[in-house]
Amino acid sequence: MGADSGRSRGTEGRISQWLRRRPKPQPETDDAARLELLLAVAEAGMPISPAAHPSGYRCSCERIGCPTPARHPVSFAWQTQSTTDRGQIERWAANQPLANFITATGMVHDVLDVPLAAGEAALERLIAAGIDVGPVARSGADRMLFFTATRGTPDDEDEWWPCELDCHPETMDEHPGLRWHCRGSYVLLPPARLPGELDVHWIRGPENPLPDPLTLLETLTDACARYADTADESDLDHGSVAWPLSR
Repeated sequence: MGADSGRSRGTEGRISQWLRRRPKPQPETDDAARLELLLAVAEAGMPISPAAHPSGYRCSCERIGCPTPARHPVSFAWQTQSTTDRGQIERWAANQPLANFITATGMVHDVLDVPLAAGEAALERLIAAGIDVGPVARSGADRMLFFTATRGTPDDEDEWWPCELDCHPETMDEHPGLRWHCRGSYVLLPPARLPGELDVHWIRGPENPLPDPLTLLETLTDACARYADTADESDLDHGSVAWPLSR
């Protein structure tokens, strides 16, 4: 058992070094490359629709004090507007060259959205354990997105099971730890630009099959709990109170 433990630690160490040494993906600026990435998402079955984009340090929506600059859809009808139709996506990309895009969750896929430090630790553990991880994106400076198969949209409403981790656009602040984007929610899709020269980019692309969310949930929950404990200790050292893990 000691040898196995040593091999496991060695594997985790190599993966950690690989993650640190990988060059950070840069935001795509080429229109053709941007379109190719958007179409790859659509080909994976994930519906998308246009979103706002940065305008300097502000949001293109020009709303004073926009709470989510460059991170929200441009249409209130984004759920019905979202599509995988190639022609429509090509028209959007051509007519709105600066637009970011969101993908509506709960139809084909869900997204488990975690703090960046917790996500990096969880990804390392999942890969070391040989667990199939689907698409993964880094969102801005502080979040990581794990794309999974959806829990489904059954014909019988009673068959759909809610979860306390379910997150919707209006409840984002209530879930500072693990957020589960499912029906009625969305996430910003790579490639996307954010104010302050931040971006959203793929770590593992949409060509990776979507896993069952339950195969990732325990590892992600544990990583978030460890992250929360670390944040608690850090904030106590600085005389402040840290946020709790959403459960």
